[in-house]
Amino acid sequence: MIHTIFNDYLSVSVDSMGAQLRSVRSADGTEYLWQGDARYWADSSPVLFPYIARLYNNSYTYRGEAYNMGIHGFAASCEFELEYVSDDSISLLLRESEETLAQYPFRFELRITYSLSGSKLLVQNKVRNADAKLMPFAFGAHPGFNVPLDERTEFEDYYLCFNEPCEPLRVGFSHELFISGECSPYPLEDGRYIKLKHSLFDEDAIILRDMAKSVTLGCFKTNRTLTISFSGFDYFGIWHAPGTEAPYVCLEPWSSLPSRQGVVEELTEKADMLMLKAGEEFENQWSLSIREGK
Repeated sequence: MIHTIFNDYLSVSVDSMGAQLRSVRSADGTEYLWQGDARYWADSSPVLFPYIARLYNNSYTYRGEAYNMGIHGFAASCEFELEYVSDDSISLLLRESEETLAQYPFRFELRITYSLSGSKLLVQNKVRNADAKLMPFAFGAHPGFNVPLDERTEFEDYYLCFNEPCEPLRVGFSHELFISGECSPYPLEDGRYIKLKHSLFDEDAIILRDMAKSVTLGCFKTNRTLTISFSGFDYFGIWHAPGTEAPYVCLEPWSSLPSRQGVVEELTEKADMLMLKAGEEFENQWSLSIREGK
């Protein structure tokens, strides 16, 4: 079911299936969120839990027992429970089920809260270990944004600008899109800028580490900007469907990385997994801010 929250600046729609954003519109009616198109990418903003990206052979082990799970985990294909909704805020909850336990043998609560404050959308994420054993997990966001945002501009008119100078490393991937174990410098123009062009994604996603934790999507021809901030995440992905002229870009805060090439991971031994003891709770957040100057 689609629920909509709003204020004087933004209107935001959220789907209880996957707790996925479905629309982010400004007061002038501009749609910022990619609306999905199977020719390129059918989603808009899936929640990534309890794993991010690919498991080698779609499988992992936990205490020596094998489990199977698809790309980005299962949260995006689960119906969330509506906890509450008001004019400008909504909270959705996912608990374990027979279906999730077959893929991930842990009892948990995953709570996603979307709230509006002026021209800012805040996304708060809480994970509680409802089990009696240590729970490894990953959490990420995968929002896509329309580029271009209007008919007067083209994809190549847009750029990404980090909020402060940084020297990020690009995480190395194999041809099969698993971790290669090698990272390389990813130079930014003037230490902050990436000019968008479709060929950036010919080798699939750009995954960065050691970067600034806020980045603005802007246009050289307009004053319209969208800023995503993600202080609680160690990695940042930039993506659209490779080998295409897809009219969107995904800006993805990640807590963890995919599996290593050729390795079926033991979940408790994978170095970048988040860990919760029995009864503990994890919380982080990311946000979107929109500016439409004249």
